[in-house]
Amino acid sequence: MLNKNLKYILTTALAGLLALSAHAQSAKLWNNKQCAVVLTYDDAIDADLDNVIPALDSLKLKGTFYIIGSSPVVNKRMHEWRLAAKRGHELGNHALFHPCDGSLPGRSFVSPDHDLSKYTVGRAVDEIRMNNVLLKAIDGKDRRTFAYPCGEQKIGQDYFYTQLRNDFAGARGVGAGLQTAKQVDLDNIDCYYIQDQPAGYMIDLVKKAIQSRTLLVFLFHGVGGGHAINEGLQEHSQLLHFLKQHEKEIWIAPMVDVAEYIKRQQGK
Repeated sequence: MLNKNLKYILTTALAGLLALSAHAQSAKLWNNKQCAVVLTYDDAIDADLDNVIPALDSLKLKGTFYIIGSSPVVNKRMHEWRLAAKRGHELGNHALFHPCDGSLPGRSFVSPDHDLSKYTVGRAVDEIRMNNVLLKAIDGKDRRTFAYPCGEQKIGQDYFYTQLRNDFAGARGVGAGLQTAKQVDLDNIDCYYIQDQPAGYMIDLVKKAIQSRTLLVFLFHGVGGGHAINEGLQEHSQLLHFLKQHEKEIWIAPMVDVAEYIKRQQGK
């Protein structure tokens, strides 16, 4: 009987220790928060500077802005982008000319000069690296992330980002999903593409990320107008306020910080 009792006590104690260990490990996830949320905004448009950055700054939240180097908004408002970077927002790389595959259906917006299907891998890589030079001239930083224009990763059968892995902390794709740090593919980080969604939809995604202890990346284009792909200003504001109210549970950071954190976690 004594041996059985001792065995039971030892088994229970071991189970408790394992549970505590698992809890301690999970507590360390996402910079000591339960999940991570990254707010990303594509294409370098006026609405980023007029609507989004003031909203983020008012709540002391940081976002990632994927910059097309040839955007006239970069040229005309470069000082404002520089100030945004100084305030902690990431200026990510969205290629110099945002080339997309013009051979696909519904791609009448793709100019012949910037048709990815007619690019070589070398040209794509060179243009992306040139955009990094431009971005460094704006923000002075060497580390940033990349976002695939139109979500396209291949030229013919070749993945062009393969040659760029050492240039970036990671690359954001367009596929939807919530993932743990171990599950994230830093060559193709999942995100949720947002267009005309109610605030409740976005907030529910955040709640799911908290419950599953995963990474949630939002992909916005226009906020409050300025783009064919738009999200309402009020809905976006409600999301930001929900995030701010739950900062104790949610790590809200630029993509570059989260990607570098994931890389360290995956290397353990």
